[in-house]
Amino acid sequence: MDALLSVSDWLRVGHVIFMVFWLAGLFMLPRQCIYMLDHAPGSPGEVKWANRMGKLRKIILTPSLILVWVLGLAIAIPGGYFSGAGWLHAKVALVVILSGYHGWLVAQTKKMARGERPLSEKTLRIIGEVPGLLLVLIVALVYIKPF
Repeated sequence: MDALLSVSDWLRVGHVIFMVFWLAGLFMLPRQCIYMLDHAPGSPGEVKWANRMGKLRKIILTPSLILVWVLGLAIAIPGGYFSGAGWLHAKVALVVILSGYHGWLVAQTKKMARGERPLSEKTLRIIGEVPGLLLVLIVALVYIKPF
């Protein structure tokens, strides 16, 4: 067994690691919104949760999103995976949807930090499942490659 991995292998390792960080953040953010709902707009508790959500976005979510895309494209383009790999097109479509969800959720958290309450606890609990459902589909496409 080779002691060193190829550049391509390291790109894959980084892609998976930052995907895990990104998804972990996407699982945490709706939960933090739920915790913020217990605090009145402008209260010290709301400020605490707004700061936590801001740090999660700036330190984990956005950098991980960027690295997932950069590393994924750095693997797919030179590897020629876009020519004839229908599973990859489907995966990318789902990652685009997940990226849109990320952007939408970030916008909702910024509204909450301003004192607005655009989403109910029930809605937050339901939308908190979106990343998990997309993750199942994405991983299945990558490992099964059905088309």
